[in-house]
Amino acid sequence: MKLSERIRRLKPSATLAVDAKAKALRAQGVDVVNLSAGEPDFDTPEHIREAAKRALDEGFTRYLPAAGLPELREAVCFRLKEDYGLEYRPQEVLVTCGAKQALYNLAQALLDPGDEVLILSPYWVSYPPIVELAGGVPVIVPGQPEKNFEPDPGEIEARITARTRGIILNSPSNPTGCLYSREFLSAVAEIVQAYDLWVISDDIYDRLRFDGRGPENILSVAPDLRERVILVNGVSKAYAMTGWRIGWSVGPEEVIRAAAKLQGQSTSNATAFAQKAAVAALTGPQDCVKAMCRAFAERAAFFYQALSGIPGVKPVRPQGTFYLFADFSEFYGRRAPSGEEIQDSVSLAEYLLEEGRVATVPGVAFGDDRFLRLSFAQGLETLREAVSRLREALSRLEGA
Repeated sequence: MKLSERIRRLKPSATLAVDAKAKALRAQGVDVVNLSAGEPDFDTPEHIREAAKRALDEGFTRYLPAAGLPELREAVCFRLKEDYGLEYRPQEVLVTCGAKQALYNLAQALLDPGDEVLILSPYWVSYPPIVELAGGVPVIVPGQPEKNFEPDPGEIEARITARTRGIILNSPSNPTGCLYSREFLSAVAEIVQAYDLWVISDDIYDRLRFDGRGPENILSVAPDLRERVILVNGVSKAYAMTGWRIGWSVGPEEVIRAAAKLQGQSTSNATAFAQKAAVAALTGPQDCVKAMCRAFAERAAFFYQALSGIPGVKPVRPQGTFYLFADFSEFYGRRAPSGEEIQDSVSLAEYLLEEGRVATVPGVAFGDDRFLRLSFAQGLETLREAVSRLREALSRLEGA
């Protein structure tokens, strides 16, 4: 059977592939420390689980409007008002099967074949494929760790052509854990205004920042861009609800209607009782989010300090999320005890998994082959063990 060309070109998600391999090894009895997973290690808070149970007991298992439960769309508007001071109407909200579907819907709704989208590197692994599946062309703008991975605005502007339609922003960032400064966001806003671009602001980690400030995005510095910006978020990260698959997009009503039309011909509504749980998450007590964020901040500080103590490893200090991005390129060109040469982030990640029993994600999947991404969504004892294993495995590499 002949598969479509777009599917043959499509690469599997690197993060999901590594996580699956680590879990398969564990199932075989291999003791693996999994630092690849992009999900909190906390349980979904009890009041959210109870809301889902009540919904099931009340028979809330039927079809809903494709755009989502009206009560949840109102709850999203409530949360945006509380967190950002932004006013939106339920008609400007589309509830999706996770934030990833929200991004996919938007690319399909906004892009024609050949349209270009600016993506700042390092980037989440799915941004380029999502653009490509819509017939678009991802245009990568590289950033450097010494500049907080913020590209020079001139570098962004230099990549704009007649086919450029928009830009994707993600802060706090997966994979770097960095926060874009207000100055940088203001500079991007000026470019967006000057070239009539749209912005997709992926805010999925917005509540998990370690500077004590509330969530911020490009509308925090340039509220006049409201008709050009589409916000994407969900309950997965902040509320430890990765498996519930509830996300949303918020923006100009014309765009949201278009994305909803597409969803009506694909998945229809997200799971009914999970939407009820999401209402409880957004409108209920928020202490659970603050507690998780404090725990992640403590882990981030420990993990950064511990990895900094391994000769040759150059970690970037996380400012949010539960990821640490570290430069391991000093080990490239060295050889494993088996004689195999470590050539890049893929071969190093494979070595660390097979010999060190630590699962990491190669940086090449995020657009920077010098790095590995390590998740600290694990307890401190597990992180200590991971650092010990990494130090030991790296010390066994031979040559300079």
